[in-house]
Amino acid sequence: MNIMDQLIDFMNNPRLTSSLNRDPDVVSSGLDPKYPLTLFLALGIWLVYDRYQKAHTSPLPFEVTPPKAADPEWTSLPIPNANIESHLTNEEIMPPVALPGRRYITSFDPATGLHLQTVLADDEDLIESKIARAAKAQKYWKTTTYTQRRRVMSSLLKWLVDNQELCAQVACRDTGKTLLDASFGEILTTCSKLEWLINRGEKALKPEKRGTNMMMFYKKSEVHYEPLGVVAGVVSWNYPLHNSWSPIIASIFAGNGIILKCSENVVWSTSWFVEIIQQCLVTCGHDPELVQLVCCYPEQANALIQSPRIKHITFIGSDTVGRKVAMAATKHLTPVTLELGGKDPAIILPKANIEAIAPLLMRGVYQNMGQNCIGIERILVHSSLYDELFEYFESRVTRMRVGSVMAMSPEGYISTVDGGAMINGDRFAGLEKVLHDAEEAGAHIVGGKTYNHVYLENGYYFAPTIVGNVDPEMEIAKQEVFAPIALLMPYDRIEEAVNIANSTKYGLGASVWGPDQDLCLKVAKNLECGMVSLNDFGVFYINQDLPFGGAKGSGYGRFGGPEGLRSLTNPKSVIMDRFWINTSVPTVLHYPLRSLTNSWTFVSGLVEFLYGYGWRSRLSGLSRVIKTANK
Repeated sequence: MNIMDQLIDFMNNPRLTSSLNRDPDVVSSGLDPKYPLTLFLALGIWLVYDRYQKAHTSPLPFEVTPPKAADPEWTSLPIPNANIESHLTNEEIMPPVALPGRRYITSFDPATGLHLQTVLADDEDLIESKIARAAKAQKYWKTTTYTQRRRVMSSLLKWLVDNQELCAQVACRDTGKTLLDASFGEILTTCSKLEWLINRGEKALKPEKRGTNMMMFYKKSEVHYEPLGVVAGVVSWNYPLHNSWSPIIASIFAGNGIILKCSENVVWSTSWFVEIIQQCLVTCGHDPELVQLVCCYPEQANALIQSPRIKHITFIGSDTVGRKVAMAATKHLTPVTLELGGKDPAIILPKANIEAIAPLLMRGVYQNMGQNCIGIERILVHSSLYDELFEYFESRVTRMRVGSVMAMSPEGYISTVDGGAMINGDRFAGLEKVLHDAEEAGAHIVGGKTYNHVYLENGYYFAPTIVGNVDPEMEIAKQEVFAPIALLMPYDRIEEAVNIANSTKYGLGASVWGPDQDLCLKVAKNLECGMVSLNDFGVFYINQDLPFGGAKGSGYGRFGGPEGLRSLTNPKSVIMDRFWINTSVPTVLHYPLRSLTNSWTFVSGLVEFLYGYGWRSRLSGLSRVIKTANK
């Protein structure tokens, strides 16, 4: 309990107000002294506490050297078709020192094909060493106060706001996204989480009072949320800043050390984003070894997932890999939070205002070029509104420009683009096939092909696409596409829309749109998912006081909100005496038992007294307890 909580408890102490109420001068005035006194004390305490907080949690400035490739004018050796295996034969990009038996990871800009770096992948021994170093640092870190942890969070928040363009450019360089998509998905969400931890993190983790029952009336019960030790985050590539910072800041605020295993697709940017947190820890007087980054291929990841030192795993990625992680974690019964894929539906109810909601729907579909776990994957629109919505999408999607915000055009300027690149081209053939199959089955497709950029021939681009008249039985309506593809699915009855929405194996997020909010809420309650927003898209993640996660094939567990923060702790139940009364064992229950009959009569009477129906039953039970207590 911090000083503010103690002072508030003092102000609310009934002895204080009762003693004042006995003062005849106060009573004769006709005023209840409780409220003005409490207000006066609260104001004074707030002023003192505010100064105390600012002095001890105000952000500390620190600097981190920006990577050269964050400059849009930076250039390097292009990798034809982004062939990541070219580092094995190209001496220009091969590291100067090669180690036998070690593999390499090549990072490149998927929008331009420019080589970023080639680094040694971590092996099992190095991973174990990093876990050990984090465990050593965590022994001290778990003793830090929430005030100290808030200073780290506030320092990170200020740094991020001051350097948001640089961070967005780093994310764009490594993933091919646009600055706007980086601002929404990387900066805003991370700032929101930092702010929540600063303002509400301690409240979620401080000892929580719990109720009791008649039998235990003389006891008080609490739940204490204690650090687990060293935890792990195994995260995806689509938001390298947020997907790295989010599990890190939550884990260390809860008192843990953390090992972050990033995707091999974004090693370059994630390394720098983790370096920022480590430098912030140093500036605030803490050990940077508390936070470790593991860069390896999936074959080496079990060294992290199956380590007995890892006490919790947060996994963000596909359901295929998530299942493997969950199974591997059973070796030491390590708890896992799984945030997997989604096929999020947006249900457009009759009489919805298409002009008003369509821009939000487009943002939900094409944000980050569809590479978004809570992106809108299916638009279920009432048949009376279908043509209007399709025409709206077609008139704009066909004019969307894709490209790189980190590359100059042949004319020497950075073009305005609506969408960036895909992370790579591995899924392009599969996307084109599932689109072709949908068209063969009667779907109306606009776009739907790999996009060959005019001057960024080494970039991975897929044309923004619309698929109309989609039938729920089509494969494209069932599998997660994770691409810039809008599926428009007409329906006639609201019950039909709900059934279609619930028909896939996924259940992450959803949205319901219409002028009648009561009807929207009624529909939302029937959706099988972990999160739903009414007349908006994805805002359940901007509010970090809410838990984030899904149902069915979208995983289990939650991160975000009090539930997510507490999942990174050991909830320990603590019960203690409230008054001078202590638990004692009646003579009738002493070992060895004098009489089984008397002992049973006492215990059964106690049960009837505590839980019997009606006062006669309870009095009867109490009578038996009294009669046999000392026999």
